[in-house]
Amino acid sequence: MAKILVTGAAGFIGFHLANKLLGEGCEVIGLDSVNDYYDPALKHSRLELLKQHSQFKFYLCQLENYEQIEEIFKQHEVSVVVHLAAQAGVRYSITNPRAYIDSNLTGFMNILEACRHYKAEHLIYASSSSVYGANTQMPFSVTHNVDHPVSLYAATKKANELMAHTYSHLYKLPTTGLRFFTVYGPWGRPDMAYFSFTKAILNNETIKVFNHGNMKRDFTYIDDIVDGIVKLIDKKAEPNPHWNSDNPDPSTSTAPYRIYNIGNNNPVELKHFISVIEKKLNRTANKEYLPMQPGDVHETYADVDALVREIDFKPQTSIEEGLDKFLDWYLQYYDVKSENGISSK
Repeated sequence: MAKILVTGAAGFIGFHLANKLLGEGCEVIGLDSVNDYYDPALKHSRLELLKQHSQFKFYLCQLENYEQIEEIFKQHEVSVVVHLAAQAGVRYSITNPRAYIDSNLTGFMNILEACRHYKAEHLIYASSSSVYGANTQMPFSVTHNVDHPVSLYAATKKANELMAHTYSHLYKLPTTGLRFFTVYGPWGRPDMAYFSFTKAILNNETIKVFNHGNMKRDFTYIDDIVDGIVKLIDKKAEPNPHWNSDNPDPSTSTAPYRIYNIGNNNPVELKHFISVIEKKLNRTANKEYLPMQPGDVHETYADVDALVREIDFKPQTSIEEGLDKFLDWYLQYYDVKSENGISSK
């Protein structure tokens, strides 16, 4: 069975991916720093579930520490690396920029170097829809120029794509970058809007609705994301024989390099998103309408045609179904039903 290294295994997407791979009989090497960007208790809860699998091996590790990274690669003949660990968050990058340089640039270089020296067969890594920055043409396409990021977080993700291409070109390392579009679901990140909205509504606290709710996001349910990643594991990036330097396709190359959007292809207005949560919880949110925040974008909308062609990618989960599953998990995990008289079913 395949031996797969998943960085960020204690994180939201990494946890779900590792759990899926373990269920399919893969051996998973998990790596995470378990930092305090958000509640480490949630990360430890995820890890406890993963550690129930005998095929799971976990390392507490900082991406910036190449010696640690190299030792893990030395001990395990990893065939595929799925690199999901990063310093996340657009707004946090405004106030803590150095964290993004350390984790997202130095850390990513360390992963690339280890993949190069220890002959990884395929590197799949997390990029972000935030790379589209100031772009306004919808839907966002991997063939569009993405040279105008509006946050340092986005700039680091764009840099990751450039760094990956360099290693694909110089060392023939197959790299596949995934531009995630607002992933949500059970075991999600507390810093994400749907999570903080739920907590605030249940506690009768005011929620901050930026740009007066006139934003759209291509919310993508976690199971759909994981299904896409799993299908890509065995589909190594290959050179594009039709690539033309006079009319270059930014998502492919003469090197074994690919970039894909991975999203729901169905943007949802923030106002509707909030109303779905309100309906499920049978409560009305106290809303504070605020202007646009620095680093935010008005709309995200993924063109996923390339992923449909390559792996028959078909997101199956509506926003109503996905939020229902998240809220059931939230009420159960935090035992809200006993405190607020709300049933999780």
